[in-house]
Formats: sequence, structure tokens, C-alpha cells
Amino acid sequence: MKFTAEINVMPLKVLLDPQGKAVTSVMHNSGFADMDNVRIGKHITLEVEAADKAQAEKRIDEVCRKVLHNPIMEGYEFTIL
Repeated sequence: MKFTAEINVMPLKVLLDPQGKAVTSVMHNSGFADMDNVRIGKHITLEVEAADKAQAEKRIDEVCRKVLHNPIMEGYEFTIL
């Protein structure tokens, strides 16, 4: 079976997100002062061929851990559609 995963990779909350800070500043200067704490990450969609959903979850978690995120700076979460 083919499964589709939606993966979000985000900077860890304890780390400074310079890109998010820059966007927050631009937003405030553009009349959106009521919005704050912007964090910018990556959204990844992929398909995996697996026998069942449990195997698909295992493979997706494995690729996230080994390839798609840096555990020192980022966290990830995913859903299977």
C-alpha cells in the first residue's frame, strides 16, 4: 500500500529562530503588531510504500531521524493521510 505523510520540522523552542524574528519584525512594521512569536520551519510531503500503517510510521520516523531533521536544532512531527 502507498501512504502519504505530512511532516513538519521546526526549530526547537529553546533556540533562537533568526528567520522567525526577522518576519516578526517585518509584521510589526507592517501593521500586524498583534501577532508575535513567529517560528519558521519546513513542511515535507512524501509517499512511502509499506505493508501497513504501522510499517509506514516506522519508515517515516526513521527517515525523519536520519535525514530530514537535525536533532540538535530541530524537532519533527508527522501525520499519515
